[in-house]
Amino acid sequence: MVILMHKPSELVTVQPYNSEWLTWFERLSTFLMTKLGQNVIRIEHVGSTTIPGTDAKPIIDIDIVIRWLDFDRIKSNLEKIGYVHLGDLGITGREVFDLRDLELKRQLPNHHLYVCDQHSEELHRHIAFRDYLREHPAVANEYSNIKMHLVEMYSGNRERYIQGKDILVREILEKALQWVKDRTPSLP
Repeated sequence: MVILMHKPSELVTVQPYNSEWLTWFERLSTFLMTKLGQNVIRIEHVGSTTIPGTDAKPIIDIDIVIRWLDFDRIKSNLEKIGYVHLGDLGITGREVFDLRDLELKRQLPNHHLYVCDQHSEELHRHIAFRDYLREHPAVANEYSNIKMHLVEMYSGNRERYIQGKDILVREILEKALQWVKDRTPSLP
């Protein structure tokens, strides 16, 4: 079951790839590192905006990678700067934060913020999906085409848009996880 952060009837916008998305991520990453500091292992840019040539919603997906024992400190620091913790929204392994400070929201690029333990399966899935699409442009192009088709059909219905791409996302993710596994050397 997927629980949405948005209203099902919210307009879905998908745009051709924009090289500025990388700059948006860098700006967000710098801002977050300044506010969160040493408790962050790294900040990952995940999602379609990371894949050159791929159409995407102009929203930067960010995974803040931490040691789970630092979660309460990270949560507190995010709340101090205007984020609200929404829980995992039905997906174990990542905690969702929504920026509610309207002034800060106007200053920063549009983004989805997740906090993940460094060993989280969901973090592993996000990175595998991203890296697989970066290395397989034909698959990324197919994914891009289905998104544009779905947004034409369901632009006013986010839930239908998400459901429409679900099968392809699952297929890509399965291939991505196997691809990562095949590339990872086994320990003796």
